[in-house]
Amino acid sequence: PAVPLQALEDQYSPSRWSPRLDRDTIIDAHLAVTAAGTERARASARTSLHVPYGNGDGEKLDIYFPKDAAGTFPVLVYIHGGYWQSLSKDESGFAAPPLVSQGVMVVAVGYDIGPRGRCCLAEAAAARVAWHSVTLPFALRPGHMDTMVLQVRRSLAFLVKQYPGIRGIYLCGHSAGAHLAAMVLSTDWTEFQVVPDIKGVVLVSGVYDLEPILHTYVNDALNMSWEVAQRNSPMRHIPPAVPAACEVLVAVAQHDSPEFRRQSQEYSQALRAAGWSVSLMDLAGVDHFDIIEKLSEDSYILTQVGRRAVLRQ
Repeated sequence: PAVPLQALEDQYSPSRWSPRLDRDTIIDAHLAVTAAGTERARASARTSLHVPYGNGDGEKLDIYFPKDAAGTFPVLVYIHGGYWQSLSKDESGFAAPPLVSQGVMVVAVGYDIGPRGRCCLAEAAAARVAWHSVTLPFALRPGHMDTMVLQVRRSLAFLVKQYPGIRGIYLCGHSAGAHLAAMVLSTDWTEFQVVPDIKGVVLVSGVYDLEPILHTYVNDALNMSWEVAQRNSPMRHIPPAVPAACEVLVAVAQHDSPEFRRQSQEYSQALRAAGWSVSLMDLAGVDHFDIIEKLSEDSYILTQVGRRAVLRQ
């Protein structure tokens, strides 16, 4: 049944669903936690910050090196959320310490986000913007959904070429970042002249079908057409699993909205039906925000599961 518009807006407003904090304070708290965690990570690891992988303003990586980076090492690539229109790699290193200490390289990907609207990390008055009327081809428009997907794919190709010591790539994306990570699974790598060895993907509280987003405030700034939403919906582009395909972990929070929970369940089922090795983790006691914040903690179940997967090879 069709969800009424206001109900749909609520379903896609993650800050409305947390029992911990009210919607006006949870966003600020999330920013504070991830920024502080990233600061700690930068202080404790050898880093290479703002490494350009392309010419766009947002096309930069933050790299957190393991203590012994002389030989080969696995890499975890983290793709931030923010409804494709806020946050950045600069608050995205908080998950690095538990992994770097175990010999894993961690990379936070920057990409050109859309113009800031009334997104889940602002939820203020939406501003109509004219960026989409620029007469550049879509792939050159900063903040266009096609561009963001392409940038994440290009960042992986860059890493493989730049760091021959990488033995296996693991992707982790949160919210909008989970959407972008899922889009990587359907990449035709022939145009990139390299095929990243993606061994695992951790998708946390993501959106895998963009069609409902078209009918909410989130699209005020993104200005996606139906065609763009279809083209960039992982749910509609599930490739058949190849032999020894990577393992996919779809994680969702107890206190995510019913729509976010539905999307995670349906996407994991669709992957499984296509032959992928996929697990669905329904994490109790967390919401859309602390489900990812806790990755800075050694004892957190998702930290442990992720680290075991990365170190298993």
